[in-house]
Amino acid sequence: MKANQIANVCAEYNNQPEALIEILHDVQHENGFLSNTALIDVANALNISRAEIHGVVSFYDDFRREPAIGPCIKICRAEACQAVGGEKTAAHAKNKKIETHDVYCLGNCALGPAVMIDDKLYGRVTPKKLDAIVKQRSAS
Repeated sequence: MKANQIANVCAEYNNQPEALIEILHDVQHENGFLSNTALIDVANALNISRAEIHGVVSFYDDFRREPAIGPCIKICRAEACQAVGGEKTAAHAKNKKIETHDVYCLGNCALGPAVMIDDKLYGRVTPKKLDAIVKQRSAS
Protein backbone atom coordinates (compact mmCIF):
# COMPACT_ATOMS: atom_id res chain seq x y z
CA MET A 1 0.00 0.00 0.00
CA LYS A 2 1.47 3.34 -1.04
CA ALA A 3 1.75 6.40 1.20
CA ASN A 4 -1.05 8.21 -0.63
CA GLN A 5 -3.37 5.21 -0.18
CA ILE A 6 -2.60 5.12 3.53
CA ALA A 7 -3.22 8.87 3.70
CA ASN A 8 -6.62 8.25 2.07
CA VAL A 9 -7.49 5.57 4.65
CA CYS A 10 -6.54 7.94 7.46
CA ALA A 11 -8.56 10.74 5.85
CA GLU A 12 -11.63 8.49 5.84
CA TYR A 13 -11.36 8.67 9.64
CA ASN A 14 -10.67 12.43 9.58
CA ASN A 15 -7.05 11.78 10.58
CA GLN A 16 -8.23 11.19 14.14
CA PRO A 17 -5.75 9.34 16.38
CA GLU A 18 -8.74 7.87 18.21
CA ALA A 19 -9.44 5.81 15.08
CA LEU A 20 -5.97 4.25 15.08
CA ILE A 21 -7.17 0.67 15.61
CA GLU A 22 -9.72 0.90 12.80
CA ILE A 23 -7.12 2.48 10.50
CA LEU A 24 -4.59 -0.24 11.27
CA HIS A 25 -7.20 -2.91 10.55
CA ASP A 26 -7.99 -1.29 7.20
CA VAL A 27 -4.32 -1.01 6.24
CA GLN A 28 -3.65 -4.60 7.29
CA HIS A 29 -6.69 -5.78 5.35
CA GLU A 30 -5.28 -4.20 2.18
CA ASN A 31 -1.64 -5.26 2.73
CA GLY A 32 -2.07 -8.49 4.63
CA PHE A 33 0.26 -7.15 7.33
CA LEU A 34 1.60 -3.89 8.79
CA SER A 35 4.99 -2.97 7.35
CA ASN A 36 7.34 -0.47 8.98
CA THR A 37 6.74 1.93 6.12
CA ALA A 38 2.96 1.67 6.52
CA LEU A 39 3.23 2.39 10.25
CA ILE A 40 5.40 5.43 9.61
CA ASP A 41 2.88 6.69 7.03
CA VAL A 42 0.01 6.23 9.52
CA ALA A 43 1.99 8.01 12.25
CA ASN A 44 2.66 10.93 9.93
CA ALA A 45 -0.95 11.18 8.78
CA LEU A 46 -2.29 11.11 12.35
CA ASN A 47 0.53 13.24 13.77
CA ILE A 48 1.36 10.67 16.45
CA SER A 49 4.61 8.96 17.38
CA ARG A 50 5.74 5.62 16.04
CA ALA A 51 6.03 4.52 19.67
CA GLU A 52 2.28 5.04 20.14
CA ILE A 53 1.55 2.93 17.08
CA HIS A 54 4.02 0.25 18.18
CA GLY A 55 2.29 0.05 21.55
CA VAL A 56 -1.07 -0.61 19.90
CA VAL A 57 0.27 -3.06 17.30
CA SER A 58 2.24 -5.06 19.87
CA PHE A 59 -0.67 -5.16 22.34
CA TYR A 60 -3.33 -6.61 20.02
CA ASP A 61 -2.88 -10.12 18.64
CA ASP A 62 -4.89 -9.29 15.52
CA PHE A 63 -2.09 -7.23 14.00
CA ARG A 64 0.60 -8.94 11.91
CA ARG A 65 4.01 -7.40 11.28
CA GLU A 66 4.96 -9.88 8.57
CA PRO A 67 3.06 -11.48 5.70
CA ALA A 68 1.18 -14.62 6.72
CA ILE A 69 2.70 -17.84 5.46
CA GLY A 70 -0.61 -19.67 5.51
CA PRO A 71 -4.09 -18.99 6.80
CA CYS A 72 -4.39 -17.26 10.17
CA ILE A 73 -6.29 -19.71 12.37
CA LYS A 74 -7.64 -18.46 15.69
CA ILE A 75 -9.21 -20.81 18.21
CA CYS A 76 -11.42 -19.38 20.92
CA ARG A 77 -10.22 -20.36 24.39
CA ALA A 78 -12.94 -18.62 26.41
CA GLU A 79 -14.98 -20.54 28.96
CA ALA A 80 -18.07 -20.92 26.77
CA CYS A 81 -16.06 -22.60 24.02
CA GLN A 82 -14.06 -24.67 26.52
CA ALA A 83 -17.33 -26.00 27.95
CA VAL A 84 -18.35 -27.46 24.58
CA GLY A 85 -15.07 -28.99 23.43
CA GLY A 86 -12.82 -26.10 22.48
CA GLU A 87 -9.86 -27.54 24.39
CA LYS A 88 -10.16 -30.77 22.42
CA THR A 89 -10.15 -28.82 19.14
CA ALA A 90 -7.11 -26.77 20.24
CA ALA A 91 -5.22 -29.90 21.35
CA HIS A 92 -6.05 -31.58 18.04
CA ALA A 93 -4.68 -28.62 16.08
CA LYS A 94 -1.48 -28.69 18.14
CA ASN A 95 -1.07 -32.46 17.62
CA LYS A 96 -1.58 -32.03 13.87
CA LYS A 97 0.96 -29.17 13.90
CA ILE A 98 -1.63 -26.73 12.56
CA GLU A 99 -0.35 -23.25 13.40
CA THR A 100 -2.99 -21.48 15.46
CA HIS A 101 -3.41 -18.43 17.65
CA ASP A 102 -5.33 -18.64 20.90
CA VAL A 103 -7.80 -15.83 21.46
CA TYR A 104 -9.95 -15.16 24.48
CA CYS A 105 -13.26 -14.67 22.68
CA LEU A 106 -14.44 -14.60 19.09
CA GLY A 107 -17.93 -13.46 20.06
CA ASN A 108 -19.61 -16.62 18.80
CA CYS A 109 -20.39 -18.21 22.18
CA ALA A 110 -23.72 -19.69 21.14
CA LEU A 111 -21.99 -21.70 18.42
CA GLY A 112 -18.86 -22.76 20.28
CA PRO A 113 -16.29 -23.99 19.89
CA ALA A 114 -15.53 -21.10 17.58
CA VAL A 115 -12.67 -20.83 15.12
CA MET A 116 -11.77 -17.96 12.81
CA ILE A 117 -9.71 -18.61 9.71
CA ASP A 118 -8.49 -15.37 8.20
CA ASP A 119 -11.69 -13.30 8.30
CA LYS A 120 -14.23 -16.15 8.26
CA LEU A 121 -15.86 -17.31 11.49
CA TYR A 122 -16.83 -20.96 11.97
CA GLY A 123 -19.01 -22.40 14.72
CA ARG A 124 -19.29 -25.80 16.39
CA VAL A 125 -15.82 -26.72 15.21
CA THR A 126 -14.86 -30.25 16.19
CA PRO A 127 -11.42 -31.70 15.44
CA LYS A 128 -12.89 -33.47 12.40
CA LYS A 129 -14.56 -30.27 11.16
CA LEU A 130 -11.30 -28.33 11.65
CA ASP A 131 -9.46 -30.86 9.47
CA ALA A 132 -12.13 -30.57 6.78
CA ILE A 133 -12.05 -26.75 6.80
CA VAL A 134 -8.24 -26.62 6.61
CA LYS A 135 -8.20 -29.21 3.81
CA GLN A 136 -10.89 -27.34 1.85
CA ARG A 137 -9.08 -24.01 2.20
CA SER A 138 -5.79 -25.59 1.12
CA ALA A 139 -7.42 -26.97 -2.02
CA SER A 140 -8.81 -23.59 -3.11
